[in-house]
Amino acid sequence: MADVAIISGSSSDAKITDKVKKVLDENGVGYDARIISAHRDPDKLDAYIKTSNAKIFIAIAGLSAALPGVIASRTDKPVIGVPVSGTLNGLDALLAIAQMPKGVPVACVGVDNGDNAAWLAIRILKLIT
Repeated sequence: MADVAIISGSSSDAKITDKVKKVLDENGVGYDARIISAHRDPDKLDAYIKTSNAKIFIAIAGLSAALPGVIASRTDKPVIGVPVSGTLNGLDALLAIAQMPKGVPVACVGVDNGDNAAWLAIRILKLIT
């Protein structure tokens, strides 16, 4: 069983996804990694969220970075957002992830900082398992 679901919005986020995987691998944490866009494939994303047995979601997204918020709106499990650098050096994605409305909490790590997302997931897992 995967304790962590890693979802990136695009294959161009692979470098960040690889950072997450590396830390989780080094710490023996099981994960499932998928590329599912909140904008281009919302039905597929919704189905995955509903059927995933993961305890934590890590959502990697750039630009408008809707992915973490969409996931958080559909689950009560912890969601960690990783903003990806882009045309505004990731500031657009960082603000989009950090400014979730009340009742839709998303933890946010630094721009391109997949490592810290993995470390945060590991700390959360220590508390809930």
